[in-house]
Amino acid sequence: MRSSSDWVREESGGWRRAKVQQTRGLNYTHNRHLKAIFKGAATTVLMQWHDDPLYHDYQRLLAGGTKPNLAKVTLARKIAAIVLSMWKAGEVYHPVKHRKPISQ
Repeated sequence: MRSSSDWVREESGGWRRAKVQQTRGLNYTHNRHLKAIFKGAATTVLMQWHDDPLYHDYQRLLAGGTKPNLAKVTLARKIAAIVLSMWKAGEVYHPVKHRKPISQ
């Protein structure tokens, strides 16, 4: 697949291939155990905790048209971000505190 943004104009007037955006996220050196833990945590939220704010975030993503598998990965990433912030601050989980406000 190609697009016009694959090429950029040089100062001399010629064309050259644009730098490819590098993907962010997991690479071949990622921690498989942590990935499985966070995906398992997302599955637990989806299967058992229907009154949790994270479950409502997942439902909001689905209502917005996000595919279920991508919504689950988004939920796992959100859980990972919450765990990291809790770990750095040395605090316990508060569902209301670790949420972004809902934009209208």
